[in-house]
Amino acid sequence: MYHSSTALNIELPKKSYRFASIGDHASVLTDIYQEEVNLAIWKNELSHEIKKNVENIVQELVQLNVMLTSTPSQVVKHLVEFTPDLTKSNAFCEHIALLVDMFCTLFELKQVGLRLMIIDKAMCPKFHVDRVPCRLITTFSGVATEWIPHHKVDRSKLGASSSGIPDDKSGILQNPEDIQRLITGDIALLKGEGWYNNENCGAVHRSPAISKNEKRLLLSLDFMD
Repeated sequence: MYHSSTALNIELPKKSYRFASIGDHASVLTDIYQEEVNLAIWKNELSHEIKKNVENIVQELVQLNVMLTSTPSQVVKHLVEFTPDLTKSNAFCEHIALLVDMFCTLFELKQVGLRLMIIDKAMCPKFHVDRVPCRLITTFSGVATEWIPHHKVDRSKLGASSSGIPDDKSGILQNPEDIQRLITGDIALLKGEGWYNNENCGAVHRSPAISKNEKRLLLSLDFMD
């Protein structure tokens, strides 16, 4: 279920009512503070310069797995120190710095846990929830994260409760068409089970299947003490 200023609100029991808030402006991310919102998506369009940086990174780097803790003011410096090849991707690094600054400002954090990866297979192929307060995810290249609207999920089939049965057979959802997909450039905040009063309401998502010879360039940001 999507939410917008023009959408009709359907009255459901408050404890089970969660929806995604989706918009074309960064301000939509503040909707994550609404109790009923467990997923906020900014439909962001990457600039031409960032796209060129991303194309070069994916072509030139065989592997990339950056894991670091940083403040907004230091993130570009840390990225380049970790992976010197990124010195040629200034627009890309500055975009990440902007996201780090926005994440820290939104949640009043001094620093974040950052992970930047090139992956060639699904990292988390089964639908799941994160045991964190909130996580930012964005895909710069390749297929992006898949998610299921809250009211379409059978949560009794999440995690170990599925007994290892694939999602398409476990009964976690009734209709494959209910699976929603982010696209390249989208910036999503996924509210997790660790958010106050959000037990059993974390955003359900998974990594998409990746075609042979395809790569994803993915960024995630997490809370850090």
